[in-house]
Amino acid sequence: MDRVLQRAILLPFLFLTLVGKPDAASPNVLIITADNLGYGDLQCYNADSNVRTPNLDQLAAQGARLTSFYTASSTCTVSRACLLTGRIAQRHRLVNQLPGVDGNYGVGLNQNEILIPAILKSVKTPYATGCFGKWNIGFAKGSRPTERGFDEFIGHVSGNIDYYRHNYRQMHDLYDGVRELHRQGEYSTDIFADACIEFITRETEAKQPWFAYLPFNAPHFPMKGNKQPGQPTRWQAPDWAFEPYGWSPEEEDPYRRFCAVVFALDRAIGRVLKALDDAGASDNTFVFFMSDNGAFMLGRRGLDVGSNHPLRSGGITCWEGGIRIPAIARWPTRIKPGIVIDQPLWSPDLSVTTAAIAGAELPGNVVFDGKDITAVLCDGAKSPHESFYFSFRSHSAVRKGDWKIVRENPGEKWKLFNLAEDVAESSDLAKERPKKLHELTSIFDSWNDSF
Repeated sequence: MDRVLQRAILLPFLFLTLVGKPDAASPNVLIITADNLGYGDLQCYNADSNVRTPNLDQLAAQGARLTSFYTASSTCTVSRACLLTGRIAQRHRLVNQLPGVDGNYGVGLNQNEILIPAILKSVKTPYATGCFGKWNIGFAKGSRPTERGFDEFIGHVSGNIDYYRHNYRQMHDLYDGVRELHRQGEYSTDIFADACIEFITRETEAKQPWFAYLPFNAPHFPMKGNKQPGQPTRWQAPDWAFEPYGWSPEEEDPYRRFCAVVFALDRAIGRVLKALDDAGASDNTFVFFMSDNGAFMLGRRGLDVGSNHPLRSGGITCWEGGIRIPAIARWPTRIKPGIVIDQPLWSPDLSVTTAAIAGAELPGNVVFDGKDITAVLCDGAKSPHESFYFSFRSHSAVRKGDWKIVRENPGEKWKLFNLAEDVAESSDLAKERPKKLHELTSIFDSWNDSF
């Protein structure tokens, strides 16, 4: 009955144009996100990284590694809203992190915003849709995943949870649909992977096209507010995740514990990808992996241990380390294996691209900042974007081509960088290239005028 009711909730979206597409030709879509994983944490981006991620390395070898892929926001809540809507924050208006229990369990993202899964219900054979992991864009009535296009949801409401107790501050925070799910003692990364595997296997056997959104909580840093009295605020990983490094599960070094968390995440992703193979669905599935934003570089001892090398700064900033993220795309029948794509693209593209893959038409009365990037990924085309706009709190930036302007406060002067020559944003060229500076600041103003 719950599944029937959940599907019925989608009736308001029938204004979307129905598009016929042969069932056998309907590709599946799997979008996987990591939480606060840095550009320099993966060895396929940074050979000096100590983090072991054999499955993600293999995924990159089987598909395309994107080296200029951006999240539309450098913080968790906003980046997820941008991904799911295909719109930047200045359009959907969820411009900040949801605060505390009240914020996470409130309305969050405007309920009139249309999400990817709802769009996928508009095709002749509607997609089965599942979300497994971190939601973080509102959980009031009408805001929950199964009320916004997803047929099923197993995950947590808030920005982060204890990996074993599944609480956010004083709240138990693990749900199956809209009901609390109690699985204390199980590692959250594996709970989400298992749920996704079950969904993929079931829907593939039913010959149903499907869309799976797998936003892992890992490797989000531990939060003191989620711990019981006397419980250490340290990175949580299963005992087996320390073994490949030759470390004890009692290891105290925060970076080593972080490495174990990412290894456990990588193994979970590997199990999901194996499930695709076992179901015979790999060739017909577009897989996209990305981090929600860059690793944080706030100087917090034991917490800010990730790497954005060679990029500047990190999460909640508009420096490259906050917004340029690791991203990998695989589609065996379409994307050449082992390629590197340096064309600038960003997270809102995933909503529009998923719609294109499914053969769904986008509503004509909505401004989308994402574009269909299948030609870039599959055919070597250039980026369809003229420019990219970023703004979070006091930080702002614009990128056009190889050039980028950044400022940390509206009251300060813009800095100008040539990313092709200076990806670390170390040499401000504003004084040397005043015409280029004016060009980009004018683009920034044009973006602002469009909201």
